[in-house]
Amino acid sequence: MADTARATAVPGWVLRFMDAIDTLEFGEGFAPLTDDTDMYFGTAHIHGVDAIKEFFVKIDAPLVISHEVLEFWTAGDGVRLLRGEAVMAKKSEPERVVRAPFMHIFHLDREEPVRIRTIRVTAGPLQTDAVM
Repeated sequence: MADTARATAVPGWVLRFMDAIDTLEFGEGFAPLTDDTDMYFGTAHIHGVDAIKEFFVKIDAPLVISHEVLEFWTAGDGVRLLRGEAVMAKKSEPERVVRAPFMHIFHLDREEPVRIRTIRVTAGPLQTDAVM
């Protein structure tokens, strides 16, 4: 029988993860990531929690950014789907705001405590020259 994703309430660990990306304060928000977590962000492949932190600092430090979770689904085999929208602007041009849709696919190693094996992120479309 095929497993179907079902809409569920957004768990706290997801909201803490999004907040950590927005603030670049990784503490509790990045607790589910491990040295073995892989993240695929578009065509980039980043391995391990420290490298993932460095990646987000690199792309988000020049921005004022806020991630809003719009929908969250649970599927079998530890798959979690997140649809949201990022609202961002360059710190040097805060009045020039850009909104970009994004999708995260989380593959969990375990539920309690949550440990993330893989994250796949797609973002856009957006006018990249407006924020990069």
